[in-house]
Amino acid sequence: MECVNDRSSSGGSQRIDEIDAIVLTTESYPEGMKITKRVEIVTAECAFGMNIFKDLFAGVRDIVGGRSEAVQKTMRDSRRTALYELKKEAHAVGANAVVAVDLNYVELSAAGSMVMLVASGTAVVIESW
Repeated sequence: MECVNDRSSSGGSQRIDEIDAIVLTTESYPEGMKITKRVEIVTAECAFGMNIFKDLFAGVRDIVGGRSEAVQKTMRDSRRTALYELKKEAHAVGANAVVAVDLNYVELSAAGSMVMLVASGTAVVIESW
């Protein structure tokens, strides 16, 4: 995976706690949240690939049916990483929430072994709720 969910980065535990506290929502106008400032659009990208064994077994499962737990785990991990990176971007511009969060998956290779996940949203400041 090309993006790293690094919670041990410089800035100490207070910075990590502040990032973890950032609210993410897919709603544009979340009920119960008073948006006091719209800061800017923030994005986070995460490129990830499946190793040859995951690809092989995913291909077999495509033929015989069923789910590929290895592929699902990779996609789940990349989603979590991209959302954490989105929180870091929001924190860097002084926001405490991101609204209208959207996730898009883009296939980067013809074989489908490389995928990019793009998370985007609007960084905002909300009143405590």
